[in-house]
Order: sequence, then structure tokens, then C-alpha cells
Amino acid sequence: MSANMSSIAVSGEDAMQSQAAEHQALLRTMRGQRMQDFLFHKLTLLFAATVLLVLLGIIVSLALGAWPALKAFGPGFITRIEWDPVNDQYGAMIAIVGTVVTSSIALAIAFPISFGIAVFLTEICPAWLRRPLGTAVELLAGIPSIIYGMWGLFVFAPFCADYVQPLLAHTLGKLPFVGALFSGPMMGIGVLTAGFVLAVMIIPFIASVMRDVFEIVPPVLKESAYGLGCTKWEVVRKIVLPYTKVGVVGGVMLGFGRALGETMAVTFVIGNANKLSWSLFAAGNSIASTLANEFAEADTELHVSSLLALGLILFILTFIVLTGAKLMLAGMARREGVKS
Repeated sequence: MSANMSSIAVSGEDAMQSQAAEHQALLRTMRGQRMQDFLFHKLTLLFAATVLLVLLGIIVSLALGAWPALKAFGPGFITRIEWDPVNDQYGAMIAIVGTVVTSSIALAIAFPISFGIAVFLTEICPAWLRRPLGTAVELLAGIPSIIYGMWGLFVFAPFCADYVQPLLAHTLGKLPFVGALFSGPMMGIGVLTAGFVLAVMIIPFIASVMRDVFEIVPPVLKESAYGLGCTKWEVVRKIVLPYTKVGVVGGVMLGFGRALGETMAVTFVIGNANKLSWSLFAAGNSIASTLANEFAEADTELHVSSLLALGLILFILTFIVLTGAKLMLAGMARREGVKS
């Protein structure tokens, strides 16, 4: 009997020791998991903070570099038209107008075309053709900008001078008010040609994003709309677009940002003339093309500072565009809340 009691006591002690060991192992595992979670949290925080630090560093470096020009010309630097490296007199208005006009032309052309491509690929295109067309659109986005610029200068600019500009001059150029935009020498290169080339460049970006966001719409929503007798356009307008508006706006802003900052393609075809003109056929300049043409040859402190000031203005323009997109989305969300 005593032997049985001692064996039971020993087994109980073994069980307690086993439980204690398991408890210690569990504690070690939990401590390891907490340490891993802590390190993961701090590592991701470091990555996010690095982005903010880089952004802040860019802003500070641009502001410090631009300060001599801003100090010399004051706030009027933005509205000054003169850009004369010989006499060290600089103003940003010509480059700002060229950047905004070419990017706006590009967006006005690219948005409807990209929307049509995305709708066709997601709603209409046969299954056997969908992948080749989608791949072709994505490949266009990978073409270097200098190739677009060479194509624009040697192929599209002569075509524009021979066909596009004469057609616009004899149609829209005859209308009051807007006729001045389509008048003047038809040389092929100029602000309008730069806008066309930029449109070709940003179409793949906008179309790819729109196609991807259109594909995430739940099929049950579209099938329900078709079951109620809706046409394809009604499904796109009433189901697809409201469901994907955030992604659509994001794609448009991505393309617009690419157009604002594009350098080499615009430099090839815009004409690089430091003058303002009402005619879209005339040569002009943009912020990016000015930086590409003159930064390597800038030999005075004021010239370099003025170029850095243009870079700061381009940064601010991009920030304004993104802020406007966010405000637009917030307004759309508020209106939907009122409707509901």
C-alpha cells in the first residue's frame, strides 16, 4: 500500500514538473512573440518615418536652394514672365503656364480614351482578346520617355504639322474666342504637340488602374443590374463607377502627376521657347523641360537658385493636385451620406 502511495506521489510530482515546464515554455513563446511583434511594429514605423523624412528633406533642400531667387525677386517671381539668363533675370510664369497647359491637354485627351479602354477590357472584350490587349496596354507604360520624345519629334510632329494643326485651324480656329488658341504658324512642335505626346504616355497608367479597379466590382452587383434590364452603359454608370470612384480618381491623379513632371518627352517637342502665346501651336516651355535644358549649364548662383525655385513650384503644384483630389473625394462621400 505504501509502495502504491509513493508511486502516486512520484507521478504527481512528475505531472507538476511537466506542467511547470510547459508553462515556462509557453511563457518563453509568448515573450518571443511579443518581442517579434515589437520589432515588427518598430521596423514598419521606421519605414513609414523614412518616407516622411525623405519628403521633408526634399522640401527643405529645395526651399534652401530656392531662397536666393525668392529673396532677389520676391513673391513676384511666380508672376514674372521674363527669363533671361544673360542678364540674370528670372520669372516662373512661362514655365508654370506651359506645365499646366500641356498637362491639362494631356488629361483631357487621355481620360476618355483610358476610360473607354478600361470599360472595353472589363465589360465588352471577348475573353480570348482580353489578356493580349491588357498586356499591350501595360507594355506601353514601360516604354522610356525619351523614346516617346523621339517618336513625337520625328513622327508625330510632322504629322501634326501636315494634318492635325491645319484641320484644327480650319475648324476650331474659325470660332470666336477659342479661335486664337488654334492660330499661328503650323510648325508641328509646340504646346499642343507636347500635350498630345503626354496623353499617349499617361493613357497606359490611367487605363491600367481603371481596369484593375473595375475588375474588383462584385459580379453579383452587375448581374443583378443586368437582371433588372440595365444596359451595359447603365451598369457602368450606376454600378461600376460609384463602386470604384476612389480608384478612378487615383488613376487619373497618377496620370496627371506623371504629365506634370514629365521631362524628356516634353523637351523634345514643346519647342523650348521662353515666351507666352495664346496659340497652342506656338512653342513654349515647361518646368521640367526648363530644368532639363538649363540645369547643367547654369553658371551663376541666381540661375541655379531660380531653377531650384522652379522645382519647388512643381512640387507644390503636385501637392495641390493631390490635395484637390482628396477634397473632391471627401465631397463626394459627404454627398452620398446626404442622399442616403
